[in-house]
Parts: sequence; C-alpha cells; structure tokens
Amino acid sequence: MTEGAGIRTGDPPDDLTATEAGMWQAFRNGSVYDLSSGDATVDDPHGGHPWGPERTVRARVVCWLLLDGPPALAGRVSSLKLVGVRVTGTLDLAGGQITPYVELTGCRFDEEVRLPEARFSTVRLADCSVPRLEAARVHTEGDLHLPRCRFRSGVRLTDAHIGTDLLLNQAIVHRDRSGRAIAADGMTVGQDLQAEMLEAHGEFSLRGAQIGVSLSLRGAKLANPYARFALNAPQLTVERTLYLTPAGVGSPLLSGTTPARGTRIQRFECRGGVRLDDGRFGDAVDLERALFAFTDDQELSMRRVQTPELRFLGDKPQRGKVVLSGARIVNLVDRASSWPEAGNLHMGGFTYENLVPQGPFPLTQRLDWVAAATAEYAPEPYERLAAVLRAAGEDEDAREVLLAKQRRRRETLPPAAKVWGFVQDWVVAYGYRPGRAAVWMAVLWAAGTLAFAHADHPPMNSGGHPAWSPALFTLDLLLPVIDLGQAGQWQLRGGWQWLATVMILLGWILATTVAAGATRLLRRS
Repeated sequence: MTEGAGIRTGDPPDDLTATEAGMWQAFRNGSVYDLSSGDATVDDPHGGHPWGPERTVRARVVCWLLLDGPPALAGRVSSLKLVGVRVTGTLDLAGGQITPYVELTGCRFDEEVRLPEARFSTVRLADCSVPRLEAARVHTEGDLHLPRCRFRSGVRLTDAHIGTDLLLNQAIVHRDRSGRAIAADGMTVGQDLQAEMLEAHGEFSLRGAQIGVSLSLRGAKLANPYARFALNAPQLTVERTLYLTPAGVGSPLLSGTTPARGTRIQRFECRGGVRLDDGRFGDAVDLERALFAFTDDQELSMRRVQTPELRFLGDKPQRGKVVLSGARIVNLVDRASSWPEAGNLHMGGFTYENLVPQGPFPLTQRLDWVAAATAEYAPEPYERLAAVLRAAGEDEDAREVLLAKQRRRRETLPPAAKVWGFVQDWVVAYGYRPGRAAVWMAVLWAAGTLAFAHADHPPMNSGGHPAWSPALFTLDLLLPVIDLGQAGQWQLRGGWQWLATVMILLGWILATTVAAGATRLLRRS
C-alpha cells in the first residue's frame, strides 16, 4: 500500500482488493457494506463455513479508515458499517482517536481486537466472532455494544469509561490464560450495564466498577466452578439496582423487564463464588429465583453491603456459605426456603430495619434462621430481630425472640448459673412472661393454706396474739420483706416447721426471679 495515496481526493489506494475498495466507498458514503450471502448457515460468524477473499478485508485497511480515512461524500457522514465481513490480521487501534461511527454485525475476526486507550464516539459489535477484545482504558462518549458476540479468549475492559450503555446481552465469553472471562475492574459506565443471558466461562471481575444506573445480569450463566469466584465485584457501586433475576426467552421486548407469569424464562445461574463485599446499591439487590451452585469453600459474600432493599428470594444453596456480616439493609425481602442450613449462614453485624417475608415465615422458622447464623451464641442477631419486630408492633413476638436469646445464652453458662437460668425460665420465662409469677404465687398460696389449716399452731405469746389464719400465715411466709404479723406469732414443730421454711425459700426465689425479669424488661425498654 502506498502511504497517503488517494487520501486527499478520497480515491482508494491502488493496492486495495475489490472487497476493500467497496468498503472504502461505503465508508465515504456512510452506508452499510453487506457481504452476507443470505444463507444463515454460511453467514454464521461462529460456524465453520469458510469465508473467501470476496468477504475478506485486512485489519490495517480498517484501521486506516478509522484513524485517517477519506472525507465523506457531500451531504454524507462517514462511518464504518460492516455486515458479514471477515477481518484478517490484528485490528490495532490502541491509543487512537476514532471519530467515525463504528457498527459491525455478523463479522468474523481472525485475530484479537486491540482498543486500549482508544477514544470513540460509539462502537457497536453485534453477533461477531472475536478471539479476544483487549480494551483497557478505552473511552467512549456513547455506547459500547457487544451483544451476541463470542470471545474465545476473554474481554478486558479494565478502567474503561463508557459514556452511556455497555451491552453484553447473550454474549459468550471464555476465559483467558489468567482464568478471567471478563476483566472490568475500575470500569465506569454512565448509564446501564446490561449483560442479560450472558454466558461467562471464567471469572467476571468488576472490582471497584461504577454503574450510573442499573446492572442487569438477568438470565445470565456464570461458570467458574474450579476457582474461588465466578462474579468478583467488591466495592461495586450501582446507582440503582443489581438484577440477578430471570430473563424472558424469545422476545426482545422483555429485555430489561421482569418476565410476566407464563413467560418462558431463563434464570440467573452462578456456578462459582460471588463477592459483592463493600458494594453500594442505590435501590436494591434483587436475587429473585437466582440459582447458586457452590463448592464447600465458595460463598455468596455480601460483607458490608449497603442497599435500601435486599430481595433474597433465590433457591437455597445446597453447599457453600452465605455471608452478610456487616451488611446494612433497610428492607429485607426473603423466603424461608431461600436461606442455607445451619453453619452456612453468617450475619455478624448484619442490620436491617424491616422484614418483608414472601410466603409463610412463622416466628419459629425465623428463630431457626437466627440460630443457623450463630454457631456460637451471639446476642446481636436476636436483639436486631426483636427490635425490628417491636418496631412493627409485634411486641409478643419480640418477647419470644428475647426469651430464645436467654435460652441460647444459658447453654454457654457454668452449671450453677445454668441451674439458676432454668429456675428463671420455669418461673417467669426470664421475665418475658410475668403472668407466670402470679400463677406460681396463687398455687403456693392455695397449697400452703390447705396444708397449714391442719397444722398444730400454739402461740409464741399466750398473752396476746392475732386470730389464726392459715391463708394470712402462708402469705406472710411467701412475701419477703413485707410483715403481715402472722409468721412470728405461731410456733410450729416437726414437719410443719420444715414446710414453713420451704415456703420462705420459695417466696425468696419467686421474688428474686421476678425482680431479675423486671430489671431485664426495664433495661430492654
């Protein structure tokens, strides 16, 4: 190729092939250059059917057009719009300033596409076969679209800046030599990142990425089962919502929406760990019907996540862990069947303000949920649940939760304290069922009255004493501190003396447990 030949006049260089010359003229005209045959099997860029010279252009000619192409025809805007074209050689636009609009559909690249630190207005590659996309620090003023593309050795978008939307819908991306399918650490997207029904065979890394509106992984399938993470996105910021939810299949109109009932759907599936630690989500994290398949050492980690709403409505992970330690949620929307088994849930420091269960979630199961998260006794999850229930007006349920906390705490106490704990539980349920004290008092009073009615009771002082009353005598024994003028006036012997002593001891035990419960209730208030 003769450098500079034909540039001023817009005429193509002499050494261009007929196919390249046609592309050159289409570029000046701003028209679509379509080399497809009309046969879907032949035109499949991902298939094995060979594309000959009649559909082939050199990558360096494409680079020439984009970096220093001829002027547009009068009344036209130059742009590169290719359909069904094979590009040979490495398309290297590293560091370039690309002004023309770029749209390639159903194209096949023999070698990788290199765009690091390049600047574009808008780039659209749809249904293209690309060995690898290397685009670290690429900058677009508009969109970067890569729907239905297939990348055999990964995509790199580290520190990229996308002015509006990044589309990866239905793309298929395989891992590179480092095990990453998509490396997008530090990436900034002005509006939406849509990766619906994406297939990623390797790690999808979004560490420190910032998304201006929403991040949609509806119907995506992420697979990295032999490494630690399939989705590695700590310190991710999404201004609106993260969707790990189903996508409707077969209708483009369903993109970006929740499928209606009866629609054939594809669920979000993740075979490998997920890390969202320290993430910030402006509206919600939605896990509706999400399916997680972990190994024993993998986990769904949401440590210190902050979001107004967490929709934990996926299938229960059969293995691995769910970690919410330090997370701060306003509304926790969940199902009883979504949470993992005991030992696989960790919620230390997890705070939430409202519970919005979907389907039956009785208090007994909610207590099992707290117990599942605390292999060793910790008061905080019980106190948080009680506070939320009390704020919702469920005072009785809140008391049941605090009672369950005391019973769980009792398991950690030494034997003597454990015995005293059992006494407090039996008598007044640690103060959370104060009506029990009145029942115990009535039972002891009635039993003592019946017993002492048959007792021999000579007076201590024959000169002056009140009339004998078994009921007042028993009540005087049971009530510590208060003197009703009966207990010291009568002289009991033998077994009756022992019975009186037992009544005094039971009265003190009852009074002490009531006082302990009252103190606990006042402290709670």
